[in-house]
Amino acid sequence: MSHLKAIIVIPARLASSRLSAKVLAVIGEHPMLWHVYNRCLQASKASEVHIATDAEEVAEVVQGWGGKVWMTDSSCASGTERIVAILDKLDSDVIINVQADQPLIEPALINQLIEVFEQNHAVPDIVTPVYPLEDDKIFDSNLVKVIRRHDGYALYFSRSPIPYVRDENRANWPKSACYWGHVGIYGYRRQVLEEYHSFPKSPLEEAEKLEQLRFLQAGKNIFTFVTSHSPISVDTLEDLQQVRVMFLS
Repeated sequence: MSHLKAIIVIPARLASSRLSAKVLAVIGEHPMLWHVYNRCLQASKASEVHIATDAEEVAEVVQGWGGKVWMTDSSCASGTERIVAILDKLDSDVIINVQADQPLIEPALINQLIEVFEQNHAVPDIVTPVYPLEDDKIFDSNLVKVIRRHDGYALYFSRSPIPYVRDENRANWPKSACYWGHVGIYGYRRQVLEEYHSFPKSPLEEAEKLEQLRFLQAGKNIFTFVTSHSPISVDTLEDLQQVRVMFLS
């Protein structure tokens, strides 16, 4: 699969429980979504960038800068469901799901992800990046953690610190185990998304509010690769203010 075609889709929901309409929040002179879109365009290994939204307001803004945008139903429960809803409009072997709240996403990270598909003869179902988690971040429930097999495939994702080090005081956990943070960007083999609606509802996905758990619970594999790029996700007003400062510097 060295000559596979990869395209990027950015699911962009306007309603957000923690920070309303954050995808249109202005950073510098442009909405956050514009920054995500334009950084994705710089990923040389991706041939197209699309946006999938449930809001006319978002669609109008994207059309205003000449972006490719598709309307999806507001009932889509996750970004992945939004991509599945437009799958028949996407001509590609691999679909990259980039979050709409990562205005500092590195084009190099997207290329890195696509390269994993290009270099793997035993093609993974899903590919996603991880990074070593700093000690003070292990207990942050906004940051998703992952346990990996020896060969890099994911065993489980959680908002809780995993592993739980039974015989150590929590303060010593960072020195007692290896903790990996998860970057919320996924590469899907097309066939996996075509099968999506056949997967049973996942109690784990519902409990953790992590869409990748539906795939794991359905028996699909998720390969993780280590990256030095860990982009900031804008989940709160504080995150937004931090990113605005970074764009000014």
